[in-house]
Amino acid sequence: MTSVWALVFPWSGIVAAGITAVGCATARLPAPGVAERAASASSYSARLRVTVKGPELRARASVLVAFERPGSLRVEVPGPVGARLVAVTREATLTAVFPAERALYEDSASAASLEALLGVRLTPPEVMDLLVGRAPATVARYRTLWGTTLPRKIDATLADGTRLDIGVEESEANPSLPPAAFEAPPHEGYRRVDADEARRLWGSR
Repeated sequence: MTSVWALVFPWSGIVAAGITAVGCATARLPAPGVAERAASASSYSARLRVTVKGPELRARASVLVAFERPGSLRVEVPGPVGARLVAVTREATLTAVFPAERALYEDSASAASLEALLGVRLTPPEVMDLLVGRAPATVARYRTLWGTTLPRKIDATLADGTRLDIGVEESEANPSLPPAAFEAPPHEGYRRVDADEARRLWGSR
């Protein structure tokens, strides 16, 4: 499967750091206006290192992510010979494919379906907010290490106790993203799987 990421990047650099925190006693804020500009980003792309530790799933992976507000989100987990997982939300629908297994999972683009697939009970807009430095209301604890314009490290505890640790290797706010980034990945002839099998496919390696 050909990735659309070659059309999305190059990346912006990330340097200099400050800390902001939610649910903590103290905080050092980013430079004036930086958090507001980041939170208002209409689109975003990044390469992340993600660790999820939850009651139903424990996983660690490199992840490519992009979004375009209000509801278009793409999550791609690269593998050694192509994508392990490509998941896209668009127009209230979640479509996820596992190319190596020729498997397809489809559901509504809800917090419950993202939890079933990724182990993270957040809606697509909440994922977007979390990545750009705005704590979703459903998050119990949230800390970010800031770069010049965007968070470069995110540590969040969700309402169900799931720990989410995100290291941002490269990121860009307001990139021009191709429409193909949020189209349903090709899946002709793929077998349909339920949420339980989709979670096993994602968390099995």
